[in-house]
Amino acid sequence: MSWSRHGRGPGERGYHHGNLREALIRAALDLIVEKGPGGFTFAEAARAAGVSAAAPYRHFRDREALMADVARQGFQRFEAALAAAWNEGRPEPLRAFEDLGKAYLRFAREEPAYYTAMFESGLPLVLDGELRQASERAFQVLRGAAETLCGLLPRPQRPPALMLALHVWALAHGIASLFGRGDGARRALPMPPEELLEAAVLGYLRGLGFGAQG
Repeated sequence: MSWSRHGRGPGERGYHHGNLREALIRAALDLIVEKGPGGFTFAEAARAAGVSAAAPYRHFRDREALMADVARQGFQRFEAALAAAWNEGRPEPLRAFEDLGKAYLRFAREEPAYYTAMFESGLPLVLDGELRQASERAFQVLRGAAETLCGLLPRPQRPPALMLALHVWALAHGIASLFGRGDGARRALPMPPEELLEAAVLGYLRGLGFGAQG
């Protein structure tokens, strides 16, 4: 069974049942880059994928469901990138934590469409269990890293790991969104965003007592 529309031009493609879903996701990613997360309709996504306006309903309830699948896929890629950078705290936790921050910025720069779908599309996580779980799994990489760092301090000095994770997440996300992204919303900065993040996190960790550990 194939998905196609009558009267296709020479540059248009018909899609088989097995890859229509991925074709729609790729079309949505291209449209996000071109028009922003709210700048296109479900029908436009279908048209960009080269199928009829009715075909996407075989896989997605509506445009929001398509965007949720794009964001879910983005969080899965994000989790993998963060986990690889953290590398279970090797070669040593503070260095690995720095690598984790760099991976955050690299994802925003190299995958701006996914990044936008994940964080700027206004999708209600509470209404989509799979998307919420994918988001939480990505954050758990950062939280696990924070727990490892907190374990380096004497018990009376240890901050709550969740607090540390949330604070560093806010720093990384703010710098990524303002200065590290790979689209037209990126703002100029007189230094690499990695240096700005490194300095901010280093100052934060020293305030918590990590200076004597490094």
